Amino acid sequence: MSIDASALSLLTAINGGNSSSGLLGVLYRQASSAGTGNPVAALQSALKNETKGVAAAAAEPQAKRDIAAFRAAVAKATDVKTLLSDPTVRKVLLTANGMADMTDYGALATKALMSDTTDSKSLASTLTDTRWKAVAQTYDFAHQGLAVLKQPDVLNRLANGYAEVAWRKSLDASTPGLSKAIDFRTRAATITSADQILGDPVLRAVVTTALGIPKQIAFQTLGAQENAITSRLDLTQFKKPAFVEQFTRRYLVQASTDTASNMSTSSSTGLLV
Repeated sequence: MSIDASALSLLTAINGGNSSSGLLGVLYRQASSAGTGNPVAALQSALKNETKGVAAAAAEPQAKRDIAAFRAAVAKATDVKTLLSDPTVRKVLLTANGMADMTDYGALATKALMSDTTDSKSLASTLTDTRWKAVAQTYDFAHQGLAVLKQPDVLNRLANGYAEVAWRKSLDASTPGLSKAIDFRTRAATITSADQILGDPVLRAVVTTALGIPKQIAFQTLGAQENAITSRLDLTQFKKPAFVEQFTRRYLVQASTDTASNMSTSSSTGLLV
């Protein structure tokens, strides 16, 4: 099912934060009837149980081994390049910073993260994936070497962030897109441009899905992709918590509906074969 993106402003106006009424209520009932469950209730439950969920994920044997290896590697590291050549270090560092999909790209990670982000021509500054620049700025390897990364509070945040991502991913098994929804909900207030959205896989997935923008938009020019977002959405609205909450719910309902539709199509195709 495709949901008219022009209804977004109406959604916020008529729903008033109540997921059981107005347009969002209609969309939820359609998703629920398709057999995808209640994605809004799943979000609320996940947020309520986040602390316990993250703690459980951190206690998993693999997570404990990864974190221990990461801490040990950082403790004995003498230079950034050597440290980033360690697959486990990249796995923990990038996963905790929302870049788990890039952990296998060692050469790219090393060069991008060691970029001087004050230089507009540096690799991190020119990559379309805006996450590289954000992470490079956070740890500032180009100017401070390993100093930031060796701080105890930073190491603790990375360990917790790594476990949190593992917990979020586990939620997708029962509620499609829930991990992205939680991530988006946390970072939505930082959105300032369409380019930022397009350059971040999670932000892109949430925004385009919620607005009903087809994935094929990726084959159009950057200008066309930017317009597809800004013509449907006032980005300053993301500064409003209530709007972010409604937008997140809208994404979850649409993601669940899309999943149910795809499953139905696959099932029908299978019966015809």
